[in-house]
Order: sequence, then structure tokens, then C-alpha cells
Amino acid sequence: MPTAPTNQPLWTGVRDRLRERGLRWTPQRRILIEVLARTDGHVTGAELVERCRAVDAETIPSTVYRTLDVLEELGVIRHGHGANGREEFHVLPETEHGHLHCSSCGGTWELEAPEAKDLVESLHRSRGFRVDLSHVTVSGLCRACAARD
Repeated sequence: MPTAPTNQPLWTGVRDRLRERGLRWTPQRRILIEVLARTDGHVTGAELVERCRAVDAETIPSTVYRTLDVLEELGVIRHGHGANGREEFHVLPETEHGHLHCSSCGGTWELEAPEAKDLVESLHRSRGFRVDLSHVTVSGLCRACAARD
């Protein structure tokens, strides 16, 4: 489980913001926030449910997923979809980014906005389409796999 030191200042106001949305501050939501505060990078909802259940076996998946939806509305997390359609949550992403996925070895890498700039600008210019890079996954072959072909 990729973890970083708990960065509580980033999560300090989440309880009040959840309450403002009419959600109670339950032990399960508190545990989810604590798990998220120790998470760095990408994580699936199922992984979050597992991590919460390691703390409290009574964790209900629907509570985790509903809370994740609200946390995304609050801008604390973002979700995207991997090459296999799997939904992943990005915990406090520092920058908007997409992903590259090697269909041969299964490797994944972040696709930073500057790398995707030409494509994003071209789609906006030609089609008036605004790309949400956090939902972009480009599948293909990585350098090593392409060299083997």
C-alpha cells in the first residue's frame, strides 16, 4: 500500500465540509479520511474499502463510495479510469494528468499536461472540445516492449 506521512492540515476542514453537505461525521467516514490522508497517488475504491476494513471490519462499501463522490465534489480527490476501465482515485493530485498504459507488459505511467498539450490544444481548436486529462488513458506499447516486437 503506497502511503505517505499523514498530512492532516490538508484534511483539517473536511469534516466540516461534509457536515455542510448534510452528511454525518461517522466513524466510517473518519476512518476513510484517515486512510486517504496516508495515501499518496492512485488507489481504487475496492482498495480503500479493504484499507478501511483493516481498521474497522464493519465498513460498508456504499458509505466509502458515497463519501468518495462528495470528496471529489470538494476537490480533495479526483477519479479517472485506467486502460482496463478500472476506476482509480487520485488523492490530492498536484497536477492534472492522464496515463500511459503498455498493453504488453501492463506498465502505467503518468502523462503530464505539458506532454499532452499539443493533442489537447488540437482537439480544442478543431472541435471546440475541452479535454479532461484526468480521464485520459493512452494505450500502446512502451519503449521496451516496442523494441522487442
